[in-house]
Amino acid sequence: MQVRVRLYANLVRYYPGIKAGQPFEVELAPGSTLADLVTYLRLPPDQVKVMFINGIARDANTQIQPGDEIGIFSPIGGG
Repeated sequence: MQVRVRLYANLVRYYPGIKAGQPFEVELAPGSTLADLVTYLRLPPDQVKVMFINGIARDANTQIQPGDEIGIFSPIGGG
């Protein structure tokens, strides 16, 4: 199944050439979860803070559906 992914903040460093928020397509096995997607993308789990499916925050065990749009954010510090 195909999904659209957007990486934000520091996570873009794992995909040179991708700008923050720039969508790209990913092909996953049916029944994949957000945790499976993080593994597939080779993102360090400790660098993933919040994940959204179609604009709604979801936990890592949430199953992804074909055509979903997924946003992944790293922890962001501020002051």
